[in-house]
Amino acid sequence: MNNTLVLKGGKIINEGKSFISDILIKDGIIIKVAENISTDENATEYNLEGKYILPGCIDDQVHFREPGLTHKADIHHESRAAVAGGITSFMEMPNTVPNALTQELLEDKYQIASKNSIANYSFFMGASNDNIDEVLKTNEKNVCGVKIFMGSSTGNMLVDSETALNDLFSKVPPLLIATHCEDEATIRANTEIYRKKYGENVPINCHPLIRSEEACYISSSLAVNLAKKHNTRLHILHISTEKELSLFDNSIPLSKKQITAEACIHHLWFTDKDYDQKGTFIKWNPAVKSESDRNAIWKAVLDNRIDVIATDHAPHTIEEKKQTYFKAPSGGPLVQHALLAMLEKSSEGLISLERVVEKMAHAPSELFNVSQRGFIKEGYYADIVVVDPNKPYEVNKSNILSKCGWSPFENHKFKHSIEKTFVNGNLVYDNGNINEGFTGKRLLFNRG
Repeated sequence: MNNTLVLKGGKIINEGKSFISDILIKDGIIIKVAENISTDENATEYNLEGKYILPGCIDDQVHFREPGLTHKADIHHESRAAVAGGITSFMEMPNTVPNALTQELLEDKYQIASKNSIANYSFFMGASNDNIDEVLKTNEKNVCGVKIFMGSSTGNMLVDSETALNDLFSKVPPLLIATHCEDEATIRANTEIYRKKYGENVPINCHPLIRSEEACYISSSLAVNLAKKHNTRLHILHISTEKELSLFDNSIPLSKKQITAEACIHHLWFTDKDYDQKGTFIKWNPAVKSESDRNAIWKAVLDNRIDVIATDHAPHTIEEKKQTYFKAPSGGPLVQHALLAMLEKSSEGLISLERVVEKMAHAPSELFNVSQRGFIKEGYYADIVVVDPNKPYEVNKSNILSKCGWSPFENHKFKHSIEKTFVNGNLVYDNGNINEGFTGKRLLFNRG
């Protein structure tokens, strides 16, 4: 196998700059970034003139459903969908079956990924009302963080004990805590209101009224207050409301923030107006809400109150999603089309290419202290995405790689396409084809 590559003449988007340059890669590591790199005749060269060269995206929130829910998705399929979408590293959630609530169960997931994932990987340790001793055994050097569901969602790992929450927020540091924030009591009360009105036939457009702005704010503000009380490193996932944005600060750089936030593709793309057409296929927790909420989230992404853009990729089968409101599970597949969606918004002038790269590659790397990834830099792993800005890409059943076989973006034609994806210097995706025979690496973290 040839271990030396040269990527020639592409437009590199990296660290707030765009420039034409070559990249020399050897044994999976970026050795040099410079113009007109010449190497020996044994190097493999790729002429990438006219293409964008981006650092691979790091998705800090996915649900790949393995073990236990593999009729919906699995690490093999979803990691391939990820690299086809320019996501070279992922961080996966603990609400699999069994829930990843012990170190042994957590390690089981790493073992599966070491054999089946074509992308780089990390897995969150799960928290419950009574597993603090297991949580405290988590190694901050090779586990991305601890996930607390402060609102029930798929898998029902709700942590609602005041004692447990105080224990977790006070004892877990320096580990990062990531939270799903929706207030359970508010959701239950709202559910009863709409059940009394509609019975079991609640319309899908009631979803953002049941899992409401107030439910999100009550829980997010509780998490922020606990983090401030205990000086906890807190990362709040999938912000969906304008009201929550008052909880976050943009007056200090990301490297100094103790409290950070994430926005997800669906909350940046869809609004409650889309329920009429998309129905339960855009049912997520937290819910897609109003246009004013979406606009406010975009503003917060651009002014750095929100630090990263992720997917919350969470597949279910078509049959499951076609059920009535209460029976249809929340979540949908997004890793294959997330970067394309943000590039589309860039072409519309809503966000620059440099900011897309910042929010989907640089910031997740910095926020989680990921070692040697998220940037096109000498000494970093060659996790690299090649984008063709002049080749449209239409999403259809034939090119969806997620195991569930559907996408909320079906029949949408994006203006860009992902041409190639390199993971650790290996060309794992090339013009619609997955190159098998490669596995990703476990993410490591520069902490402590």
